[in-house]
Amino acid sequence: MKSLLWFLIGVIGGFVAAHFLNKDPRGHDVLAAVDDRINEITGIFADAFRAQEARLTQDSTAD
Repeated sequence: MKSLLWFLIGVIGGFVAAHFLNKDPRGHDVLAAVDDRINEITGIFADAFRAQEARLTQDSTAD
């Protein structure tokens, strides 16, 4: 129970810190860069997933 409390405090603290960081123009730029990088990585994963799914679909129809 104690570790759950610390986890919640950390999550809430992270949201508060991000909120204040977003108010500063430099902080806003940093968060925008992080968001762009996350979107790039998730796009790479999504493309790889679709490619694998297409290969599996192609293999199952060839049988």
